[in-house]
Amino acid sequence: MDPLAAVLNLKSAEKAGRGLEHTPHEIAQQPATWEATFTQLEPQLGELRKFLGDAGVGGSRVEKLTVFLVGAGSSDYVGRSLDLLLRNRWQCEVIPVASTSLLTDFPDYLVPQRRSLWISFSRSGDSPEGVAVLERALAEAPQVAHLLVTCNGSGRMKQAIEGRDHCRAIVLDDATNDRGLAMTSSFTNMVLAGQMVAHAWSIEEYTPVLRSLIRAGKRLLPGAAQLASDLAGQGFSKTCFVGSGVLTGTAMECALKLLELTAGTVLTFSQSTLGLRHGPMAALDANTLFVSLVSSQKQRRQYEIDLLREVGRKHLARTRVAVAIEEEGLHEVADHVLTPETGDAVPDLYRPVLDVMFGQLLGLFASLHVGLKPDTPSPGGAISRVVPRIGIY
Repeated sequence: MDPLAAVLNLKSAEKAGRGLEHTPHEIAQQPATWEATFTQLEPQLGELRKFLGDAGVGGSRVEKLTVFLVGAGSSDYVGRSLDLLLRNRWQCEVIPVASTSLLTDFPDYLVPQRRSLWISFSRSGDSPEGVAVLERALAEAPQVAHLLVTCNGSGRMKQAIEGRDHCRAIVLDDATNDRGLAMTSSFTNMVLAGQMVAHAWSIEEYTPVLRSLIRAGKRLLPGAAQLASDLAGQGFSKTCFVGSGVLTGTAMECALKLLELTAGTVLTFSQSTLGLRHGPMAALDANTLFVSLVSSQKQRRQYEIDLLREVGRKHLARTRVAVAIEEEGLHEVADHVLTPETGDAVPDLYRPVLDVMFGQLLGLFASLHVGLKPDTPSPGGAISRVVPRIGIY
């Protein structure tokens, strides 16, 4: 039995006592929830296409539509795991912007005469920054259309756009509204919903990708859990995640999961593959776990292999892990290679929902290793499931 299955099979009382009632289940349920999200959203695509068309997607390039992908924390990284896919499919400017940045710099991001679509991601729909910037945009920027993707139909963000023109909400199934502190299935299902939005006019092209993701996710989980448990037991003090393209955003989310779930006991950071050499490589040391999300695209992959090789040659990390779709050439440059072993070719643009699961599992087992409760891993209350209300100025 793999370590994740072993945790899931604990008796209810032990799960409650160890803070394992929610997080392990929410990680394990992901492939099944992707199927449910697809089934839920597919009938809505006709209305969604009309909304997006009215907002300017697919319109004249002279109109210069700008799409902002808005969120805070993990919800920001949802956008950063989608921007290049949306840009590729819609052929327009797509910019991930944290709602925390929009709150402080609101006027600097708006071009008054340019049509804009904001796609806001929020598990709870109650993030104080998300609510504040949405309400301000509704009041001061009528040229902006809004699409909200949330796991909570009762959140204040959904209430704010209810019944308004140029606004629409996608509310995912309540099963994705994670009860644990760390976003896991909410993250991957919002990414998957974003992938469907990108394919609103070409869902027949996305359907086989979804099937591959589900197969790969089911196959990846047991091996990823075993590797994550083994590595967590080695007591790394620092972990670095790197990726290229949309997997840069996924590396950010992996780093955040491990940091949150260990309450900072394991220090984490992330970088783009080629960006690491430009200063951040100085943070690697002999007690670092180095994780590379390795591309399937030939040119990109070669850069990533070169970096793994360099980290090994310079002895900059204790252990190197390569997360990939296929193993070719990786065992020579990594101590561990994690793949789903399904034979499915999953393009990089769709891989965030797969690759992030290793970061989630590493966070889960590292949390247990340092004696924390994964459902509530912040004993001092430094962070909480939903950010408390803050002063809005």
